[in-house]
Amino acid sequence: MIPDTGNATNLPNPGRSTSESRSYVAVDWGTSSFRLWRLAAGGEVLDRAAGPFGMAGLPKDGFGRVLEEQLARLSVSKNVPVIICGMAGAAQGWCEAPYIQAPTELSQLGSGAVRVPGHEREVHILPGVMQAKPCNVMRGEETQILGLVDVRPDYNGIVCLPGTHTKWVQVRDGRIEHFTTCMTGEIFSLLCNHSVLKHSTVGGGWDSCAFLEAVAQVASAPASLADSLFKLRAEMLLEHLSSSTARARLSGMLVGIELAATRSYWAEGAVALIGESSLCHNYEVALASNSVAVELLDSEAMTLGGLASAFRQLEGPHE
Repeated sequence: MIPDTGNATNLPNPGRSTSESRSYVAVDWGTSSFRLWRLAAGGEVLDRAAGPFGMAGLPKDGFGRVLEEQLARLSVSKNVPVIICGMAGAAQGWCEAPYIQAPTELSQLGSGAVRVPGHEREVHILPGVMQAKPCNVMRGEETQILGLVDVRPDYNGIVCLPGTHTKWVQVRDGRIEHFTTCMTGEIFSLLCNHSVLKHSTVGGGWDSCAFLEAVAQVASAPASLADSLFKLRAEMLLEHLSSSTARARLSGMLVGIELAATRSYWAEGAVALIGESSLCHNYEVALASNSVAVELLDSEAMTLGGLASAFRQLEGPHE
């Protein structure tokens, strides 16, 4: 696993000396979250900020205000440029950065960046990636994958990025070849919070055995999902099923159906995982139970590495 180096993340900067580079700010702007890092020219993290300032809660004219407020808190001068990945570049975000089409060279991601018009500071937003057939899109994950191939140029294989909308991506020779998306995280949240199962899954705790049993059941017999969900409610009422077991079993069912749907991606037996650590752990044990070798990669390091690589692409070669 690539370690999290805390407040001094050293990122590779091939072909460019520190004196030839500019310091800059990197931002990962999601649907519900906002993460910002102030970086030295050599890639060291000097400061950071985060908050619930996601795209979903902001009007179009609110993005610039939030960004500048956070930069002012960190005393970042107006001449320091900003590079952003994620949902700020969506049609309903700050400034649309049109998708680039897969298969696509990750080394070209920076060249697809769009400068935000009418903003005093130099701000560029990276594009997402689209797939024409079958239709699919991503915004943000491509930057993390760029972070992987930046440190591992020879990486060829499958990358899984667990989350609200989990991505499974085939990477080959520095390219995103094709990918698919499973709404596993969102479906789990909807069932836990807005269905009859909310009474069965409330609270914390976790039952690892129940999770793995459910993964195995549904991955091997996907149709069993249809009549297994309500059993969680019935077993709580009739057999006093604990909420921790119900929650873990529900998660296992949904991960199981995802594994059944994405078998062509992981069947060769090796997957790299990028994402939040506890969620990646669940995918790790689920894949391991299917004899898949898993490599865990640090999400923040991959995001920062991708943003740093895209910034170098944007800057272009220096003589």
